[in-house]
Amino acid sequence: MDTDERRREILQIARRDGSVEVAALAVKLSVAKETVRRDLHTLEEHGLVRRTHGGAYPVESAGFESTLAVRTTRLVPQKSRIAAAAAGLLGDAETVFVDEGFTPQLIAEALPLDRALTVVTASLTVATALADAEKIAVLLLGGRVRGSTMATVDHWTTRMLSEFVIDLAYVGANGISREYGLTTPDPAVSEVKAQAMRSARRRVFVGIHTKFGAVSFCRFAEVGDFETIVTDAGLPSAEAQRYSLLGPQVIRV
Repeated sequence: MDTDERRREILQIARRDGSVEVAALAVKLSVAKETVRRDLHTLEEHGLVRRTHGGAYPVESAGFESTLAVRTTRLVPQKSRIAAAAAGLLGDAETVFVDEGFTPQLIAEALPLDRALTVVTASLTVATALADAEKIAVLLLGGRVRGSTMATVDHWTTRMLSEFVIDLAYVGANGISREYGLTTPDPAVSEVKAQAMRSARRRVFVGIHTKFGAVSFCRFAEVGDFETIVTDAGLPSAEAQRYSLLGPQVIRV
């Protein structure tokens, strides 16, 4: 296996598993750890992965998006804390939009069950999580189902969503940066998120610290469009302060 083949293999493993570790790759590929580190450095320079302590994870782009199944295995404790904190921002909202994705699904599961709520969502997993809640009415947006995320998209979805005025929207993204705002790889998904932003009175962004600084293909919102950002303590406090200067309160949990 030459250098290019090895790097393609590393990228393939990262996209399949959601992340890679230097030590495990060194064993699997029969090379030194330093060789793997150089490979990851090169892949990062090409915008294909982002390095972490001891490994890396793939960057989502127009050509690649991780599946919901992969997302349910990564950084789960941090995502659970984010979801609990986000659910605590509900306030007096009576109508709530919950975005697609694993962290929004955890938010849905953290919503109070002892009060009347109407939840609007494009996510089949969110709808399923709340289907048995007696006091929560679930409105599932119709449209084409994307198998990778188990959520609906296209004009049926955005048309239905445009008819609502929603008190609070919990919105996720594949990337958030101070320069480019909030981005996602798929144009159809971007349209749904953009419509949710237009329909909501209040907007809360939820996402783990690895989303910060990442940039994907389709931009659907600016950082200043949100009243609150909820992330984990992996985002440095200095960086959180830089985002807060653009308008939103930044909560690190």
